[in-house]
Amino acid sequence: MSVLRLVLGDQLSDDLSALKDLNPDVDTVLMAEVRDEATYVRHHKQKLALVFAAMRNHAERLRGRGVNVRYVRIDDADNSGSITGELARALDDGAYETVVMTECGEWRLAEHLAAFAEGAGLPVEIREDRRFISSHDRFRRWASGKSQLRMEFFYREMRRATGILMDGDQPEGGRWNYDAENRKKLAKGVTPPDRLRIPPNAVAREAMADVERLFGDHFGSLDGFGWATTAEEAEASLKHFLKDVLPSFGDWQDAMAEGQSWMWHGLISTSINLGLLDPLDVCKRAEAVYRAGKAPLNAVEGFIRQILGWREFVRGIYWLKAPEYRARNFLDADRKLPWFYWSGETDMACVADVVETTRDNAYAHHIQRLMVTGNLALLLGVHPDQVDDWYMCVYADAYEWVEMPNTRGMALFADGGIVGSKPYAASGAYIDRMSDYCGACRYDVKSKSGDAACPFNRLYWGFLERNRSRLRDNVRLAMPYRTLEKFGEAKRKALAAEAEACRTVLGATPID
Repeated sequence: MSVLRLVLGDQLSDDLSALKDLNPDVDTVLMAEVRDEATYVRHHKQKLALVFAAMRNHAERLRGRGVNVRYVRIDDADNSGSITGELARALDDGAYETVVMTECGEWRLAEHLAAFAEGAGLPVEIREDRRFISSHDRFRRWASGKSQLRMEFFYREMRRATGILMDGDQPEGGRWNYDAENRKKLAKGVTPPDRLRIPPNAVAREAMADVERLFGDHFGSLDGFGWATTAEEAEASLKHFLKDVLPSFGDWQDAMAEGQSWMWHGLISTSINLGLLDPLDVCKRAEAVYRAGKAPLNAVEGFIRQILGWREFVRGIYWLKAPEYRARNFLDADRKLPWFYWSGETDMACVADVVETTRDNAYAHHIQRLMVTGNLALLLGVHPDQVDDWYMCVYADAYEWVEMPNTRGMALFADGGIVGSKPYAASGAYIDRMSDYCGACRYDVKSKSGDAACPFNRLYWGFLERNRSRLRDNVRLAMPYRTLEKFGEAKRKALAAEAEACRTVLGATPID
């Protein structure tokens, strides 16, 4: 039996379910770089170069195992421009008895592939993606009957199921979560470690040239490209992190510092999301570092929670709530995304620094994403569609299954509390506490109103007032709403007017 086996750009794993019974003598693996996937959002140049290079390297890896790979490059003359178009072309060109693929990661493409399967005229098998630690069925069973879905409790179940950081039936160290110990501002004299960045190999350099030629008007710069594009490079990045960075990750994981793009973060999310690293293996190896006494528990637990807890949780939420999740806008946000999210042209030192590192590296760490760009978009009332689009465009590790619950749920509270129990709205005091941005900023982080005041301060109380009917009964916001009520009606109106003036001057104007 001759089988056509589809491998997508984020399925670059040796143990992919679509390949588990591959017969190199008769089967063909189809891989295709297509314009539909490159442009459904205007992906950062580094994201495109990363995916193209990793795909090309993986194709050569398969060929080295004797596999026949039908590889379609982005600039091939007969490229149809879509995954389903390339499946149809392959079927026209060869005699296959069946098509086998692993389920894709995004609802949009899943609909296209389901339609292809419906009209293919031969059997099409879509297999479960077993590279995730929790299956769809497992997550649905966990979620069934619950009035609230909280990552912390799902994470505990995953710890029990995998045995990671467990002491019998109890969590290692007697606590499930060490987050309270992981919120330190970068202390004076503490310098982030030098980081391993991977010089682009020949395949990556070729992919970068193709991207600059074909997608030169997309956001971002290719100059700082340093992402792993092979399994071997991803392994080197992981080893560097586990040995030289993980021991201090816990203390400083929430800290921000101007000009410090990486801090103590893993820089392996791109490799995990592409399939170059296995997430469960990464967690087990991090645990082994702790068991060997080479990293403290707060660091290792905090890192593992990001993968075993958060990554698996948001993927579960995405597929549990899709496709209607993408239409949620609980706070009725209706403003445009300000242009400085693309240009970096703002006097807000924190925002300018995060946009700059995003432009140059296709990366910013989770607190920069949540509490700087995400928090500002929340306070401004930017429409979730525009924020979703921005995050999908600008980050090399962004795929809709992980991006949308983080953005629409965690950052914007557009889902009304499915992902997070409250909006992560904060004034400038939070950024001042967790970074060194405010010292040299043109705005005064201590001032609450007026043109010289920090915009986060000017927006914060107005955000609460604007959404009072939607949020005042949230128990986690009880304290700020009690304060707001004490202000009295006249001051509340003044705060609302202050916030509206700030929204306008920052360019968050109503969508036409």
